[in-house]
Amino acid sequence: MPKTLFQKVWEAHAVRKLSSGHTQLLVDTHLLHEVTSPQAFGMLRDLNLKVAMPHRTFATVDHIIPTNPGACEPFADPLAQAMMDAIRKNCQDNGIVFFDRATGKQGVIHIIAPEQGITQPGMTIACGDSHTSTHGAFGAISFGIGTTQIRDILATQTMAISPLKVRRVEVNGKLGRGVYAKDVILHIIRTLGVNGGTGYAYEFAGEVLDNMSMEERMTVCNMSIEGGARVGYVNPDETTFAYLKDRPYAPKGAAWDEAVARWKACASDPGCAYDDVVKIDAADIAPTVTWGINPAEGISINENIPDPATAATAEEKAEIEEALAYMKFTPGAPIKGTKIDVAFLGSCTNGRLTDFQEVAKHIKGKKVAPGIRALAVPGSQGVAVLCRELGIDQVFKDAGFEWRDAGCSMCLAMNPDKLVGDQVSASSSNRNFKGRQGSPTGRTILMSPLMVAAAAIAGHVADAREVFPAANN
Repeated sequence: MPKTLFQKVWEAHAVRKLSSGHTQLLVDTHLLHEVTSPQAFGMLRDLNLKVAMPHRTFATVDHIIPTNPGACEPFADPLAQAMMDAIRKNCQDNGIVFFDRATGKQGVIHIIAPEQGITQPGMTIACGDSHTSTHGAFGAISFGIGTTQIRDILATQTMAISPLKVRRVEVNGKLGRGVYAKDVILHIIRTLGVNGGTGYAYEFAGEVLDNMSMEERMTVCNMSIEGGARVGYVNPDETTFAYLKDRPYAPKGAAWDEAVARWKACASDPGCAYDDVVKIDAADIAPTVTWGINPAEGISINENIPDPATAATAEEKAEIEEALAYMKFTPGAPIKGTKIDVAFLGSCTNGRLTDFQEVAKHIKGKKVAPGIRALAVPGSQGVAVLCRELGIDQVFKDAGFEWRDAGCSMCLAMNPDKLVGDQVSASSSNRNFKGRQGSPTGRTILMSPLMVAAAAIAGHVADAREVFPAANN
């Protein structure tokens, strides 16, 4: 019987069915960072257990690391330094590969694993971070997990998890000018809702996904969790294989040919059954920005901020009122023209080479508006090196951006990069929750990297197609 990729990978990794109804699932690759792992290692020590398969685990530091160029240790924040010391020691004691700052391979975990070739089709991948769904872009089944599950994987290389239904989300047609992968996923989340994917794995498909680069697919899968889906993936294809070839951890020689044959076989079969299918017309997707306090509260750049008076239900009215009260926005006002204070380009959603390349093409010769703080934060040391070799970093500096070192930075602000007071941020990151970017009253507007650049240059939320007439021609 034809099967989806999700079914194939799940069945290949299922160890046994537990009495609780969960499946004990073998985890091929376990990714660690400094924030959620110390407690798990502590639990192992308390139980006198060792890491079962250290060769399947890879670690880095990303959340707490300062991104100001030349930042050295000890960090000003003693808690950040303690986390840094802990992950170094835990990895050294257990024989785990750690991409430390001195390796030249450090960066956001969901960026460095793909660029190192660690992420591969048909894998099960887990990490103590909600945006682990990113790795599904390669045809992997990847889960964000909690600290107890991190402990379980370290100790047994397995985790207990409930099976998921599969929804195929097809995006067909041709994207319009100035519309990018970030707009696609924001539109999907707006359409299906912030909880629409609860209990589902999303299989992203259709002409638009087929034509995307791997970095664009990673952007889409990264935000699956923001629509409630535990997993988001794209079937592996020639684009996937071309990206992985010759990466440090990718198979080599005859093993490469064997791997590609195996990867092709794990793709969803023609005629397989899905629990649900949603079809979206690419022509309906415009440059999209958020106006509220979750990623589903989004509108196109030419729409107005919702008015609670037009809500269909009392619950919807209350949600709009709560969001507007926090964001201090006027109901019915256009989102375009909303003043910003900070522009942030980076994160595991949009901190890759192509994100910076696309923006650099358009900001050359332009300047960030007076009074706007603009940060450009490469997602990995590898991205930073490539940007430097291509002169991209200088383009950003000349335009008035602060060019930073690799890290999560202002995505969640567990480091010195934070909003102040009720500043408004135009951000290429993935969450616009209350207080997400470091200030309990800071306000976040999510958008694509080029829209962030347009806002930085205009000084307010702007249509990138107007600020950069050549955008995505």
